[in-house]
Amino acid sequence: MSSDTPRKRLTATASFELEIRKSRFLAQAVHLPSPDEAPELIARLSTPQVSHNCWAWLHGAQYRFSDDGEPGGTAGRPILSAIENQGFDQCLVVVTRWYGGIQLGTGGLARAYGGSVNSCLQDAPFEPLIEQVRLQCLCPYPLLELFKGLLAEQGGTVLNENFLADGVQLQLAAPLDRQQLLQEAMQNLSRGEVQLLEL
Repeated sequence: MSSDTPRKRLTATASFELEIRKSRFLAQAVHLPSPDEAPELIARLSTPQVSHNCWAWLHGAQYRFSDDGEPGGTAGRPILSAIENQGFDQCLVVVTRWYGGIQLGTGGLARAYGGSVNSCLQDAPFEPLIEQVRLQCLCPYPLLELFKGLLAEQGGTVLNENFLADGVQLQLAAPLDRQQLLQEAMQNLSRGEVQLLEL
């Protein structure tokens, strides 16, 4: 996926059901907060005692997929491709298949798995994914409220505060495209004393 394409993040679980030649496919898509949570989400969305629970997830530069017993390349890869094609990140999809007794062939399977995910994500609720940067600074006490107000205006948040003798050690998350603006504003507020450093 090209880096200049705006990416999207799911804001709610989405699902889509499809029947092809008596095989039933259920695609379920969820937000994946971190790759560590993938196994638990896959287990939760999978249906026991069915033919196949195939899945894929994408989180930044990391991704995984599984054909879960389907012929190689017919399920996991098409699911991942559909996530990418729809512009989603931090997304995990499980497609459950109930086998209907009629072979679909490798092309038919790939179309069914990829198509069900495309349909699932096309109407899924989303928000733009804004790349965040983590920063830290030592903020003098007299500037604390001013700086917090400025940070909030720019869509940033305080992750941690550590109160020291000479000020407050702040750990922040801010939109990447606002980093320079915040740096300049903090320099102006503090007359060049305070530096925002990347964590």
